[in-house]
Amino acid sequence: MKNQPVPFVDVIRQHDSIQAELEAAVLGVMRRGDYIMGQAVQEFEADFARACGVGHGVGVACGTDAIALGLQACGIGQGDEVILPANTFVATLIGVLRAGATPVLVDCEATTGLMDLAAAERAITPSTRAIVAVHLYGQMISPTMLINLASTYDLLIFEDAAQAHLAEREGYRAGSIGIGAAFSFYPSKNLGAMGDGGIFVTRDEGVAQQMRTLRNYGAPKKYFHTEVGTNSRLDTLQAAILQVKLPHLKTWNAQRNTIASSYQQALKPLIRQGISPLQNHTGNGHVYHLYLVRVVRNGEANFTCGVDRDTLIERLEARGVQVGIHYPLPCHLQPGFQFLGYRAGDFPVAEKLAGEILSLPIFPGMTAEEVDRVATALSDAIAQPADQAVDQPDERLISA
Repeated sequence: MKNQPVPFVDVIRQHDSIQAELEAAVLGVMRRGDYIMGQAVQEFEADFARACGVGHGVGVACGTDAIALGLQACGIGQGDEVILPANTFVATLIGVLRAGATPVLVDCEATTGLMDLAAAERAITPSTRAIVAVHLYGQMISPTMLINLASTYDLLIFEDAAQAHLAEREGYRAGSIGIGAAFSFYPSKNLGAMGDGGIFVTRDEGVAQQMRTLRNYGAPKKYFHTEVGTNSRLDTLQAAILQVKLPHLKTWNAQRNTIASSYQQALKPLIRQGISPLQNHTGNGHVYHLYLVRVVRNGEANFTCGVDRDTLIERLEARGVQVGIHYPLPCHLQPGFQFLGYRAGDFPVAEKLAGEILSLPIFPGMTAEEVDRVATALSDAIAQPADQAVDQPDERLISA
């Protein structure tokens, strides 16, 4: 249909083919009644860790807890400086703060949005203990460069892989590079639950056991508390759902790659009009949790978009194309983190990207025709005269 909107994400389509399996898994938990730390949790923890190429997985309530408790389990805390990118979701920063460590933000690469490892090296001090590598948008930071940097300065590598389920680069899979890694299972992730959920994975059995203690009130066994822990356990219902979905993840990631490749071809004519896709340095190892373009307005390489991003968003949404911004304000400029002492101008690349980036729809089940409609809508929105209105799509379709 001409006015049928293109959603930013549609998890319902993804579930259609496995609906019966999902319902059976949920019913199985209900019949067993093992809602807390049940059978499905243990099975999923083992299977997901194996998929990442490590030996241990510890399910928690959300991805933020996987970062915060994971860092604590790795021995990071008070007095330790931890390097992380300014261009990330605030959960990364919150996790470092909750672990009790001192966050040290650094800038990112303009072409990928990933952390600038040269900037990270310049930020290292005698108090630096760890570097949080954020595999952003579905693309991993270079493991080789990361390992070389960490080994040179004796730093722990902790991966924030919340957007990089089964991503690969240079022979490594996300979650297998450092001492530990955090994943999120927020519903729209490549592997999403039907609610919140997260997991910490590691190859170190001692770290895994410490994580199990921290997530369960600091108790390695019932009513015996050795740590000031918390209650952060992956629900058995969510684990059962994730266990059904995990075998399909490779296929879904491949679909995301196909969609991204289609976008690359469809958007080529728009490069000269200032629409510049972020670069893929990892081929099929990129799992495209998000597909981002830059709306270039400063004449970079003589290619300038004649429409500012906010106007472009309005015009796209008027054409029934739902888009997003990931993220409109870097961590250091968020009002809640001004106490860290950073100011505008401290990380110019991250700040510039925040004003340019635009996330286009991408999800398993998205059709080739929908990709074409997004590209056409983008082209038409750029070419639209300033005083020309566009017929609004049927609101009933947008809300469906």
